[in-house]
Amino acid sequence: MSRFAVVVVLCGLLCAACASSGQWGGAAQKPKLGAWGVDLTSLDTAVKPGDDFFLHVNGGWLKTAEIPADRASTGSFQDLQILSEERLKTIVADLEKKPEDRLPVEERKLRDLYDAFMDTATIEAKGLTAVRADLDYLAGLKTPDDVAHAMGSVRLSTMSIFNIGMGVDDKNPNNYSVNLGQAGLGLPDRDYYLSSDAAIVKTRTAYRKYLADMMALAGLDDSEARADRVLALETEIAKVSWTRADRRDEDKVYNPMPVSALKTLAPDFAWDAFLAEGGIPLKKPDGNERYVIVAEKTAFAPLATIFKNTPVSTWRDYLTVHYLHTFAAYLPKRFDDLAFSFYGTVLTGRTKQLDRQTRAMHLLDQQLGEALGKLYVARYFPPQSKAKADRLVSNLLKAYQADIQTLDWMGPATRAKALEKIHQFTPKIGYPTKWRDYTALKVERGEPVGNAQRATMYEWNRDVGRINQPVDRSEWGMTPSTINAYYNPSFNEIVFPAAILQAPFFDPAADDAVNYGAIGAVIGHEISHGFDDQGSKYDGKGVFQDWWTKEDRANFDARTTALVKQYDAYEPLPGLHVIGKNTLGENIADNAGLAIALKAYHLSLNGRPAPVIDGYSGDQRLFLSFGQVWRTKMRESAIRTQTMSNEHTVAEFRVIGPTRNMDAWYDAFGVKPGEKYDLAPSERVHLW
Repeated sequence: MSRFAVVVVLCGLLCAACASSGQWGGAAQKPKLGAWGVDLTSLDTAVKPGDDFFLHVNGGWLKTAEIPADRASTGSFQDLQILSEERLKTIVADLEKKPEDRLPVEERKLRDLYDAFMDTATIEAKGLTAVRADLDYLAGLKTPDDVAHAMGSVRLSTMSIFNIGMGVDDKNPNNYSVNLGQAGLGLPDRDYYLSSDAAIVKTRTAYRKYLADMMALAGLDDSEARADRVLALETEIAKVSWTRADRRDEDKVYNPMPVSALKTLAPDFAWDAFLAEGGIPLKKPDGNERYVIVAEKTAFAPLATIFKNTPVSTWRDYLTVHYLHTFAAYLPKRFDDLAFSFYGTVLTGRTKQLDRQTRAMHLLDQQLGEALGKLYVARYFPPQSKAKADRLVSNLLKAYQADIQTLDWMGPATRAKALEKIHQFTPKIGYPTKWRDYTALKVERGEPVGNAQRATMYEWNRDVGRINQPVDRSEWGMTPSTINAYYNPSFNEIVFPAAILQAPFFDPAADDAVNYGAIGAVIGHEISHGFDDQGSKYDGKGVFQDWWTKEDRANFDARTTALVKQYDAYEPLPGLHVIGKNTLGENIADNAGLAIALKAYHLSLNGRPAPVIDGYSGDQRLFLSFGQVWRTKMRESAIRTQTMSNEHTVAEFRVIGPTRNMDAWYDAFGVKPGEKYDLAPSERVHLW
């Protein structure tokens, strides 16, 4: 998700004077948590802050917190996720009450998409009728060209050894690009196929059973042998796939080339058939050959060789089983339940599927997200909320600007470019300024599979149709009801959907230090991505190019190498370590965001001493708030899956990692040498 960075508060954007004047809601309001924004009953004061700050802040809560059967975790993020889901349900329930002739076309599409998904009686009655033609097509594949056509089919949305999609050219961010990358795995990461760890071997065994059961359910004979062949195929794909650490290195994954060179790079794949299926124009308007951007370049030839050497019969089974997984939610319950038994229970530990109505909200958010988001914003995100968030983000950017000017490891030339980049940041707050037009998307009440396929095709056709047009910098990559935020390096923008701009992340009635430790750190986290190990490779205009001096880059890399070593030592489960290289970008943003948040809080005081509240200093309240935001309890399976396949470190170490690198944290809580997470001053990583 994101981290935090604080602001230079202009005359105290979140200062006590503003709060008392009613700028953030007025003194009459009560914070959502505790008397001033932190739930002190959640603390476990028996745990020293220096021994485990995550437990110190959240240990009391963890003792009684229960993870719902249908969730992989519980905590601050899940609480807001559930709130967002309930709000969307209210919106849809109101649509259901309106006469059809009084519904605008877009709202009717939302209701029809919902009704089609919720009509499980019709889904059960139809059985596999809705997908029979697709299954017959896959069963009839006879040649490698046939297989490549199926892999490239946007409508089928089955698996392929290569991903293809439209993006923005990193070195020419005013142009759209055709991007290609490695793919082909049904498990979360290549290491799930290659690791000898007992827990992973158990997961792999469960996956093989899932493959066999799904094919048997679809009526394929000899499903056990078929599952063995599919698993063996995916294992070969995993062997030649790049590691996650290599895949996040922007220097390695930017490899533009004409389509003719792509065919030379990986001659054993049926590129003509694959590319033709997507309808991408292979000639530019000027008649020249279109370039594609290849990510994992050295993996392409081995993947193509696997394609050539694998029997078509095995590819048919592979494509069929992954097709069934793609559409399981729209098929009879036995398919849906089987898909959940592996991807829900084995991988995340959930024992119960989310109720159908909640899943329908996720579906609407995915397929008509901005139509739904428009209604969400109108009801739950008033203009004054956006105005407050706009000012807060603006002040955080100023705080970052102030910090860059004081760095002792960055020289004048790089500093000038960094300040230029900060000045060119584009914040997007709450919701898009221009909403998506869904006129071209057809929705039918009795066709859940067809609706899903048409929604996928709508997005694809929209992307392909503008491939020769100027890049639209106004569009969003998240919907307003999303509990998340992001940084986009090609646009040099930070984006904060409406749903995250509420307690416990931002509470107008809370103490200023609390808001700095929460939403301030979140905003700072996203700003910091512009200066993490990969985001720092883009300049202020979003162009992928080197703007650092060699000396400054070496200084920065030395610090990030030390950070990798720190995080490698963290152990979320016995024997399972954080993979520091995989999570480096997020860990940099976590550390930098918190440091900037603290700086911004101090700036907001304008030289005045921070008030002491209930015996807690301003710095203590900020750090407690930071720890509270990451209040999370996860299932063991979910911890394992996240640690092995996600760029984010689990919540526990998103609290422990940044705090122990900050001198102010030691001072605030009197952390002593010898306590578990004490670091000697020389070992603390200071980036910002």
